[in-house]
Amino acid sequence: RMNPTSGALSPLPRPIGTANTTKNPVVTAEMCCYCFDVLYCHLYGCPQPRLPRFTNDPYPLFVTWKTGRDKRLRGCIGTFSAMNLHSGLREYSLTSALKDSRFPPMMPEELPKLFCSVSLLTDFEDASDYQDWEVGVHGIRIEFINEKGIKCTATYLPEVAKEQDRDQIRTIDSLLRKGGFKAPITSEFRKTIKLTRYRSENVSLSYAEYIASCQHCFQNGTLHAPPLYNHYS
Repeated sequence: RMNPTSGALSPLPRPIGTANTTKNPVVTAEMCCYCFDVLYCHLYGCPQPRLPRFTNDPYPLFVTWKTGRDKRLRGCIGTFSAMNLHSGLREYSLTSALKDSRFPPMMPEELPKLFCSVSLLTDFEDASDYQDWEVGVHGIRIEFINEKGIKCTATYLPEVAKEQDRDQIRTIDSLLRKGGFKAPITSEFRKTIKLTRYRSENVSLSYAEYIASCQHCFQNGTLHAPPLYNHYS
């Protein structure tokens, strides 16, 4: 479990990903709807939604919540261990919304401003060096020994470097800092980094798009969307 854009991460085994070798994407907007369902039910004390109809194959995954017109990060946590999608999305939709240490737990009144993204990680490859990856195409996970001799890891999803307008060097340096490395960063130190690159299938959905997919209702003068029980039955 990790936050892809912050903090030191404990060492991880090599990912057990399920590469998508077909042309048809696995990720669907229904996965974001399911995450919204789970979060809505938790925040409003409803019974949890029924299991969804999309595939339950195992994938490493991340759930990201953003908020507002400028889509500020509100929570992002995932796992490099392959999890069955039904239980994995249910777990990490709540973990990323409630337990991201960078943010307070999400409140019900925040729902209308939210955007949900689901990322399924695929095609893990050991890179030949710290520059053997492409901005906007690959996510990266780095392993390094910090100034105290402790092995650390950190990751950025494929979209992060492009969104932050960073090249490879600045992305690597930023990731080292996020992973807790405090010493000066030299070209020689960068060469000691072990880098794993990966790709992801990603889909995003706004709360407005979510409620457009199910029946509307008013509760206490505020527009809410009930869970899509029929949709997932």
